[in-house]
Amino acid sequence: MTDREGLPVTTPNPLGRTVIADMVVAKIVGIATREISGVRDVGGSAGRVVGRLRESIPSARANLSQGVSVEVGERQTAVDIGIVAYYGTALHELAAAIRRNVVAAVERMTGLEVTEVNITVHDVYFEGEEDGEILTDATKPRVQ
Repeated sequence: MTDREGLPVTTPNPLGRTVIADMVVAKIVGIATREISGVRDVGGSAGRVVGRLRESIPSARANLSQGVSVEVGERQTAVDIGIVAYYGTALHELAAAIRRNVVAAVERMTGLEVTEVNITVHDVYFEGEEDGEILTDATKPRVQ
C-alpha cells in the first residue's frame, strides 16, 4: 500500500501513520555499508564518477545512497548494493559483514524486515591505483 506521493506506508498506528521514504532506507543502507572495513567505495564506476564530481563542488553534499537500490513495502524491504572492495579482502566475508550490518541498521531504525541484501562487487582497489591505473615499475615515470 502506498500513499498519494508513492511513499510506502509502514505499520498503522491509531495515533497516525508513519511513512518512510525509499531514499531514507537507501541512505541508511549506504551508511551501514560504508561502516564495514574492506569497503573502498559504494556504487558502480559511473555512479562513483558522478559522486566524485559532486564532491568537488564546495556546496554539494555527499550522496550517501549512491550505489544503493531499495524496494520498500509496508513491512519489508529488499536491498541491492554495489561496492568496490580493497584488494586482499575476503569478498565472501565482506559481503556477509555488510549484510549483517545493513540488516541490523535498517531493522533497528525503521522497523522494516529486510528480506534480502544483494551485493555486487564491481571492482577491487589496489593501493596506488587511481582512476583505474596502477603504477608499476613499467608505468612509473623514470625521472622525478
